[in-house]
Amino acid sequence: MNVNEKIRAREVRLIDVNGEQLGVKSKNEALDIAANANLDLVMVAPNAKPPVCRIMDYGKYRYEQQKKEKEARKNQTTIKIKEVRLSPGIEEHDFNTKLRNARKFLTKGDKVKASVRFRGRAITHKELGQKVLDRLAEECKDIATIETKPKMEGRNMFMMLAPINEK
Repeated sequence: MNVNEKIRAREVRLIDVNGEQLGVKSKNEALDIAANANLDLVMVAPNAKPPVCRIMDYGKYRYEQQKKEKEARKNQTTIKIKEVRLSPGIEEHDFNTKLRNARKFLTKGDKVKASVRFRGRAITHKELGQKVLDRLAEECKDIATIETKPKMEGRNMFMMLAPINEK
């Protein structure tokens, strides 16, 4: 924002501290009015004809803006992607452990990337990996939706699960 001496316009539409319009004034006259009030002249609408300037305490204004931005960042949630690795011939107990981890990640609000790694000749039986991923999706369907369906990428088959938003 342009403040005080950095304002280039010859004429400005002036708004005082209370938000009332004082009309179109010359830049020097507006600076004098702001100086008499011990405040700054701040250009708030540079594209208007003539540009709109406001008399305010610029330091206090910047401080409040930073506080608002900080508060907005605090309320933001970042979604992380957690990975659960499975194998095509996974045993029941191991599957339940991986399922429990995936459900824990989903309830925390993170996305889950479930991947099946095919090793050696297991690549010839892609349907086994597909079944494992389908079973995982079925077990998590009450708290998650499938974001990307299972697909092959090299020797891995993976799918993405996203938590269901309850608003």
